Amino acid sequence: MARKSKIAKSRKLKKKFLQALQDGRKPKMATKVFNSCSVCGRTRWYLWKFDICRICFREKANAGELPGVRKSSW
Repeated sequence: MARKSKIAKSRKLKKKFLQALQDGRKPKMATKVFNSCSVCGRTRWYLWKFDICRICFREKANAGELPGVRKSSW
């Protein structure tokens, strides 16, 4: 329950921030906007290209759910 509310709160703040930028005004609290994983809500080690954290990235990559990502071996 806490994760879902955390994700919803961060999305709401990000939406307000982007709306303020589009309107051409300075956002009120720009420091409160942060990136978080769209799956679990984790804020640290966020991969912006995939919009998920490192843990979810690894799980999805191993399951083959991320197109263009392969496990490296040498």
